[in-house]
Amino acid sequence: MTLPQLKFDGNGLIPCIVQDAQTKDVLMMAWMNEESVALTVEQKTTWFFSRSRQQLWHKGETSGNTQTLVELRYDCDADTLLAFVEPAGPACHTGNRTCFYRTVGM
Repeated sequence: MTLPQLKFDGNGLIPCIVQDAQTKDVLMMAWMNEESVALTVEQKTTWFFSRSRQQLWHKGETSGNTQTLVELRYDCDADTLLAFVEPAGPACHTGNRTCFYRTVGM
């Protein structure tokens, strides 16, 4: 598999926005490295890189809340990814469907 010329940051990471392919809700943002991008594309399920643990993690490995990859896009600058997924359960570790469940007072 050949990956496009993605622009990873100085730590070898690239942000990935995860969006529900059906509802278009933004579910979460997580970091990927080259290996997690390749695994995500190959296995059609999301893999990320944990900055706090400094290791790969397969979304839903312990919770069962996996995300089946529908499509993986990259932006015009090739420095951000957008993953369209079919979620099996909530995306957020708090149990909320999306990590973006709070608003800033307006």
